[in-house]
Order: sequence, then structure tokens, then C-alpha cells
Amino acid sequence: MTVVPDEHLMTLICDNCGDTTTGTACVLPDAEVVWTLVAEHGWSGSPFATGPHRCPRCSLPGLDLGGDTAGQGGQPGGGVLGVDHLDDVAVVTAAGDIDADAADELRSALRQAVDVCGHVVVDLTRVHLIDAAGLGLLVRAHRDARERGAVLCLAAPSRFIRTVLHTMRLDGLFPIFASPQEALRRLSPGGAGDLAAVVAGPEPRGLSPAVMTDASSR
Repeated sequence: MTVVPDEHLMTLICDNCGDTTTGTACVLPDAEVVWTLVAEHGWSGSPFATGPHRCPRCSLPGLDLGGDTAGQGGQPGGGVLGVDHLDDVAVVTAAGDIDADAADELRSALRQAVDVCGHVVVDLTRVHLIDAAGLGLLVRAHRDARERGAVLCLAAPSRFIRTVLHTMRLDGLFPIFASPQEALRRLSPGGAGDLAAVVAGPEPRGLSPAVMTDASSR
């Protein structure tokens, strides 16, 4: 555990340098979720109490937490492996951690995908962790795609990422598929089905201020 609860307070511990910060317990239903505490104090890392977490100083690019990433065996660094254009669908393949360190690269890839193609598939097969910055980028790209009458969907998210999406009430915002191949089949002209409801899907609800701020910025 990298979070120490004490009645109505939580102490967040940096896994890299051991620095701490204390705030009120998260208002979300799940007591293991510390998203609000992480976002409000400028920390990065897991939205869950089990970590890893990094203080603002240790969140700078180039610093390595070491060890396991949220029990997933992942690495702190992350990025975009590539953007493939298949007819009118763009596949953005990400890897590692989708966090503040990878934000610029992912933002550029998502903008390119939305601008050049119609529908977008974000392949999360190799992604281990996602934080407020990464979620904000996905929400922004989802809105951009919807404004163009297109769909942004997520492919092969891990159980950890699915839990984050569910906790932040975003699991109903994005179409989610078990694999990129399944997403491509559904988005193809012969297998799209009724995408109108997906394009006009719900707005995100219950997000932390950090996510909403990032999602609203361009």
C-alpha cells in the first residue's frame, strides 16, 4: 500500500522519493480510489491506493519508479508505437503508461487520427496504467471524433484500465472491444451496425476537475 488512511484523511506516499502529502478521503464510493487526492496535488500514477504514485518532482520525464507498475509488470514510461490508417479507420497503438509523460505524443497521435480518418481505434493491448492526463486526452479525442460524426473506441483494455473507466463513469462513453481486430470488424461498412447512438453517446459524468480541465483544453 502506498496510501495510509486515517479516519477522514489519506496520506499519499511517493514510491520514488518517499515524499508525502495528506488530503481528505476520496468522495468516490470505492475507498481504494485515491484519484481526487492524486489529481488535486499534482501527483501522477495510479488512481488506486496500491500505487504506484509519484510526487510532482518525481513525475518529471526521465525518472524511473522501478519495480512493478500497479501489479501489472509494466514500465513507467509510455508512448505511441504508431498510427495505422486502414481505409476510413485509424488505429492508434499505445504502450506502457498513458500518463503526463506520454501526453504530448498521445495528443498529437489522436489529433492526427481524428483529422485524417473517420473512426479511431485506440489499441490498449500494451498499456499498463492510465492516469488523469491520459483519460483527459481520450475524452477530448472522443468529443472531436463525435463532432465529425465518427466514433473513437478502445480495444483490449486491461482489467485495471476497465476498472478505472468504470470508477470514473467512463465505461459507457467509449465503445470497448476485446481486440483491435474486433473493433475494425465492427467499424467496417458491413459490420458497423447502428453507430448513430454511439456517436451521440453520453457526456462523461462524475469526473475529477483535473480530467475535465485536460479534456477541455486543446
